Amino acid sequence: MSPRPEEAAMRREVVKRIETVIKDLWPTADVQIFGSFSTGLYLPTSDIDLVVFGKWERPPLQLLEQALRKHNVAEPYSIKVLDKATVPIIKLTDQETEVKVDISFNVETGVKAARFIKEYMKKYSLLPYLILVLKQFLLQRDLNEVFTGGISSYSLILMAISFLQLHPRIDARRADENLGMLLIEFFELYGRNFNYLKTGIRIKNGGAYIAKEEIMKVMTNGYRPSMLCIEDPLLPGNDVGRSSYGAMQVKQVFDYAYIVLSHAVSPLARSYPNRDSESTLGRIIKVTQEVIDYRAWIKKKWGSKINLSPELDNRLKIRDQIAPCNGEQQQNRDSEPSYNQRLALSLASTQQLSSGSSASSVSSLSGSDIQHSGMKFSMKGTHNQGNSYSPVSSGGMRQPVGNRGHHQYNRNIWRRKKHRDSLPISLSR
Repeated sequence: MSPRPEEAAMRREVVKRIETVIKDLWPTADVQIFGSFSTGLYLPTSDIDLVVFGKWERPPLQLLEQALRKHNVAEPYSIKVLDKATVPIIKLTDQETEVKVDISFNVETGVKAARFIKEYMKKYSLLPYLILVLKQFLLQRDLNEVFTGGISSYSLILMAISFLQLHPRIDARRADENLGMLLIEFFELYGRNFNYLKTGIRIKNGGAYIAKEEIMKVMTNGYRPSMLCIEDPLLPGNDVGRSSYGAMQVKQVFDYAYIVLSHAVSPLARSYPNRDSESTLGRIIKVTQEVIDYRAWIKKKWGSKINLSPELDNRLKIRDQIAPCNGEQQQNRDSEPSYNQRLALSLASTQQLSSGSSASSVSSLSGSDIQHSGMKFSMKGTHNQGNSYSPVSSGGMRQPVGNRGHHQYNRNIWRRKKHRDSLPISLSR
């Protein structure tokens, strides 16, 4: 699930092909990478975000579109010019790899955001671990994009930064902190305790939870704070979560994950084993066989082309600490550090903690009006964690409507092409 060198090599080739076309049109143009590929926080099928800087009165979208078609860089049907969007972009799918690419012009916010994220990755060494797991969790439920009713990657990263900034336990920010406990506490905070109606998230100046009334005073163009209100640390007056109309679906699946993982690490879990998954984390995250095959195809084709530039080598150092999270075949694990082992051990060690420790550690967060008295739920029988716990649901635990199960990458189907050296026939993304 985490970036591999051969995947970075493949993506660099995609960027190089597009950059060559751009430089042929405008030799002085500056092409920069931002987004997840820039920070190293990308999943196997994540998009590549590019921005082109130059001197134009208006973004030359149609001119670049024609050039890309002429050079057969992109699949013809895939090129789309969104000139009416808030940020006009060209969307395309690379002809050889079918990696998706978004190209914008003279937009500095994305590049600044990437630098901002990298600064916090240095400050909080645990941040990448949380982000990759959370991105996969939302991806397989179609909640990783605003237009599908989810939240953006930038919103998710800011939520994770705020979580670490304001965590009541000082040791939560240590590099050797229990990752499994942090993941459960993240799900508890944003799935149960955070007051979405009244509270906004602030990252700057050390972080804070602030009343939405205060945020509204500085918002521009008459906007009101959204349900998921996150103050933009780089653009005062902007609400990062403004377009996340399905934020409550995300809250719902976070709550679901909290219930599942809390049950999995409870002392009684051994009496009710989950035989459908190999690990504790596997109860909420799956990686499809199509994605495993796709990564194997990338390794076969680009494994011999690995030659990291110093800059990208720095970006991808995180990959040396993180290995696939779940669902990989053993042969794919042999050459990688075992991130899954670390997180699995972290989740297993939480069983040694008291059943109410997770609730108590974050119950003071978020300024919520709702009193959190714990939880009680059923799975393969009745499971009670103390007399003070109140019911969450009756008749056992069910996956919420917002959770689309473990079917991921289902919007775009890979098609076999003759030059693709046995690319998996139906790699769903």
